[in-house]
Amino acid sequence: MYNRVIKRMIDIIIALIGFPFFSLIFLVIAPIIYFTDRGPVFYNAPRLGRDGRSFKMFKFRSMRVNAPDIRNADGSTYNGEDDPRVTRIGRFMRKTSLDEVPQLINILIGDMSLIGPRPDLLEDLYLYNDYQKKKLSVRPGITGYNQAYHRNSIEQNEKFNNDAYYAEHISFGLDVKIFFKTIQTVLSRESVYNDASAPDEENQKELERLRAENQRS
Repeated sequence: MYNRVIKRMIDIIIALIGFPFFSLIFLVIAPIIYFTDRGPVFYNAPRLGRDGRSFKMFKFRSMRVNAPDIRNADGSTYNGEDDPRVTRIGRFMRKTSLDEVPQLINILIGDMSLIGPRPDLLEDLYLYNDYQKKKLSVRPGITGYNQAYHRNSIEQNEKFNNDAYYAEHISFGLDVKIFFKTIQTVLSRESVYNDASAPDEENQKELERLRAENQRS
């Protein structure tokens, strides 16, 4: 009953309450994002949704236009404090999680929930084992178990396992715990960057090249 009906009702109410907050942030941040490199304000990323369906996830763009895709050795997206692909405003948004606020739109559409497993890249579907596929039985969330308790401090496979555990044990009480723990984690800026793994040799060379370009510009 909670997962099928009540959770969705709570999501809609919170998204509607939060929408004026999103509008205010948009009016302030959108011009800064655009004039940084004359690029789009939003980054619309294709992601895995409930039952493995693809959807477009809204985020404020935090990287430079046409930034290369750089991965860690475990296949997760590289996220480092000195990432040369990230703009100055993008670095601030990531630390404060403001880049995720546009996902209120995804909640209203029905693609996402406030609390749930973070949506993965489409190709990650082929990395799941049978247990980890259970994470696809629920709507992905703006925040979830991993973001509240670990953020970017653990490897991808452990995140998949935690997401499957959440899907198996979903409840109002667990969602409340995740919600308040997320607030604590964001305010304390814990584990903003991924220390669990590092890029392979090829991607490391690409990062070094981008850093050198930034220094020259």
